Amino acid sequence: MPTPINRKNRQHVSATRSPLIGTSTAWREHPLVRGVVVVALLYAFLVAVNGLGAGFRALGEDVLDSFFAATENPFVGLMIGILATTLMQSSSVTTAMIVGLVAAPENPIPIANAVPLIMGANIGTTVTNTIASLAHMGRKEEFRRAFSVATVHDFFNYLAVIVLLPLEMATGYLQRLAVAMTSMLAGVGGGDYDSPIKNAIKAGSVPIEAALGALLPTERMAAVFYVLLSGALIFATLLGIVAVMRASMRSHMESLVSRALIRHASVAMIVGAVVTVMVQSSSITTSLLVPLAGAGVLKLEQAFPVTLGANIGTTVTALFAALAATDINASAGLTIALVHLLFNLSGTLLIYPFAPIRRIPMLLARKLADVAVESKALAIAYVIGLFYVIPVVFAILNETLG
Repeated sequence: MPTPINRKNRQHVSATRSPLIGTSTAWREHPLVRGVVVVALLYAFLVAVNGLGAGFRALGEDVLDSFFAATENPFVGLMIGILATTLMQSSSVTTAMIVGLVAAPENPIPIANAVPLIMGANIGTTVTNTIASLAHMGRKEEFRRAFSVATVHDFFNYLAVIVLLPLEMATGYLQRLAVAMTSMLAGVGGGDYDSPIKNAIKAGSVPIEAALGALLPTERMAAVFYVLLSGALIFATLLGIVAVMRASMRSHMESLVSRALIRHASVAMIVGAVVTVMVQSSSITTSLLVPLAGAGVLKLEQAFPVTLGANIGTTVTALFAALAATDINASAGLTIALVHLLFNLSGTLLIYPFAPIRRIPMLLARKLADVAVESKALAIAYVIGLFYVIPVVFAILNETLG
């Protein structure tokens, strides 16, 4: 039987705990607190995207000439998009930066040059779940299943680029359709509408620009620091949003994905898109599928449509970033964000509905998994080569031969 002192201690502890809070740190888990944090992070993200464009504007034409010259080659632009995304481990960061550069008030990147960058970012984002699958290398059959589910994302995105990049170069259909959609959404993307969101973003940028101008000796140095600060802030705020949303949605996300696996492919795609919008990261959604596949809970045919939904859901970040465009090129920022959406929708509609074409990425993923199981070194070489070495070598060759 406990002593009176123990009972008193328990009563004291019980009395000091609020029935609503429970513990001294439980307030952090409250939905309202998390909602406020997400809104604050999203505002900081939009301010950072706006600052990126303003920083590049201040740098002037001479600094941007070499970058524009490189992106004039669509294949180099594709490789830059791949490499930037793999290095930052986030297509959301890359696409947000692309939107900021396209929407820059002065010296913006042409939309046509930015399209391959967007496609490259789509490929680069698949590296996360492919790396995650390497954790299963110790168990042969488990690794086979996990690696095939991870790399089907790689092969689908490469196949989409192989089909759509030449088509875009020949016809410009993605850009044309996105421009038409932007004109219908002029109130959101720019024009004469005096958006309170844009005014709030400008208000957030003013003290940052003033502080940098006061602290740094030259305008050029302030501009460089502004670009670096904006890039870091984009990365940090997206990481924060992902962390908060992942903690809030973990159990719900697992439940949604599990239910999608036993339903029609279209439902699985919708769930993949919804989950990705919630956590602001397709990498989280697709990486969730990898351990499920490794455990034998999930088949490749079930994971594939969820992956495609995640591809579509991740385009929301670029659309959010387009809200940060505040000047004369605001509509261009919305256009490139819509290009990202249309690219993923087009790839899905061209590949998935047709069984012979749909089987191609799944067949390639299974064949590669068979090879990877027999040679772990080749599996590692595949990841390093495809996402890091090839883009770097291609860029160097282009610079040397060009």
